[in-house]
Amino acid sequence: MKLRSRHLLGIAELEPDEIVAILDTAESFAEVGGREIKKVPALRGRTVINFFVEPSTRTRTSFEVAEKRLSADTLGITAAASSLVKGETLLDTVRNLEAMSPDFIVMRHPEPGAHELLTRICRSSVINAGDGGHEHPTQALLDAMTMRQRFGRLSGLKVVILGDIKHSRVARSNIQLLTKMGSTVVACGPPTLIPVGIEKLGAKVSYHPDAAIEDADVVMVLRMQLERMKTGYVPSLREYARLYALTPERLERARPEAIVMHPGPMNRGVEIDGGLADGPRSVILDQVTNGVAVRMAVLYLLAGGEREDAVAATGAGR
Repeated sequence: MKLRSRHLLGIAELEPDEIVAILDTAESFAEVGGREIKKVPALRGRTVINFFVEPSTRTRTSFEVAEKRLSADTLGITAAASSLVKGETLLDTVRNLEAMSPDFIVMRHPEPGAHELLTRICRSSVINAGDGGHEHPTQALLDAMTMRQRFGRLSGLKVVILGDIKHSRVARSNIQLLTKMGSTVVACGPPTLIPVGIEKLGAKVSYHPDAAIEDADVVMVLRMQLERMKTGYVPSLREYARLYALTPERLERARPEAIVMHPGPMNRGVEIDGGLADGPRSVILDQVTNGVAVRMAVLYLLAGGEREDAVAATGAGR
């Protein structure tokens, strides 16, 4: 099947069958990373512009790696290296990029809804690589791929998202995706860091991590996004760590086969014990690996490829 839209703005617009198609396609592309020559010709002749107005390590790098593995022509622009610093508007910047006829614009921007604005003027496919505290769809997709690899399913899982839910686009996208796919999601954090109305996305709410983690299959930890906070939401980071950090003792309340996830970047000793981050139950680096495959799948499907043809596409590069 093909995706119904030529853009990926958020999880809200994806139907469950589209999510499955992306994950299945990503599995087909995953083995490319283990080859001696890590490249397939699926997007040869296509051009991708990565426009990152906010800093990024994992997302930006994995999009670039994904594009190169698909044989696309790719280039990256940051806010500091663009005419935004000279006062040019976002729309004028994008209009100029559009004049160069790219096929995709992958953008991270601090303002929620910025990508929706782009779709009104862009002939290119627009991919949301994070918009403020709103959505981060490819992160949720790679998280779902990681869970599905470990458990063979998403339906019936209990997933606890622990930490700064209020400022997290990762939390919002994951809640929407996982509940669509039949998981139970518990959003847990201090009352000041749980946004009003998060239950409308399908999540249950808890302010008590020990109770929330009981019998969990997945514990996804989020960092305190201090850069988005204009006032103090907790008395101190030390107090937050004491009450809400994921520790070995807290993880013992989860199921024996439970996994630990984190979208990064991590603040070790604040929201997560360093030993857990590096331990046998951690799949944090698997998430990073799967990010490349998921972003390959998204680009391929938005370019008009079909899930059923992904195996042939990967085989063509052997």
